[in-house]
Amino acid sequence: MTQSDRRIFLIKYFTGIERQGMKFPPTSPLKKNYCEHCLIYACRVKRGKEFLNVQNAYLKTELNDKGITEFSNLAPKNSDVFLWQGDIITLKCDCIVNAANCKMLGCFCPNHNCIDNAMHTFAGVQLCSECYEIMKAQGHDEEAGRAKITSVYNLPCNYILHTVGPTVNGNLTLNDEEVLISCYCSCLAIAEKRDIKSIAFCCISTGEFKFPNLRAAELAVQTVTEFKKTLKVKSK
Repeated sequence: MTQSDRRIFLIKYFTGIERQGMKFPPTSPLKKNYCEHCLIYACRVKRGKEFLNVQNAYLKTELNDKGITEFSNLAPKNSDVFLWQGDIITLKCDCIVNAANCKMLGCFCPNHNCIDNAMHTFAGVQLCSECYEIMKAQGHDEEAGRAKITSVYNLPCNYILHTVGPTVNGNLTLNDEEVLISCYCSCLAIAEKRDIKSIAFCCISTGEFKFPNLRAAELAVQTVTEFKKTLKVKSK
């Protein structure tokens, strides 16, 4: 089956569900990205082995076409801390970090160009299903500053860490900063426990959550650097 065949299969699948009353984002089926926009919604409906096989092949091909970046090919900015500008879902490393919302089920805004949508879309519908089971077992929304780890399914990394950052309303507060620091620390603590050697952070809370970019970057580097120092002390 070619990539075009897979796309046609998925489009027929989605349009068939729409006829049964399941609504998908208002994007034309003629557009190439229609499948990507709809995949995140497919986790809400029953799908069989054939669908998953086609979806997986489709997504892996799309990701390969985007171009996979090997972490081992990156040059460190400072010691073993790296600064990389690119599409995080195409980065092949041990773990990437998702800026999630408190429901932990992906973005709820159709076609929204955010990292949460990108990860859930290109990982595949299995990611939302796993997150649903985690949240069902937890029994309540995820608290800001905490983190959860999941499988990646079709992404090239090994794990995804999902963390909920602070939402800044008005002026930045000390509490906002402390919660953002907690996001990084929670992710790093899980990574240490899982023996994860490389972790790629996105810019947590700097989009819709309105955390100032510069201060967020300063806190990110500061927190990671201090955490690594504690690891070195422990290892002595």
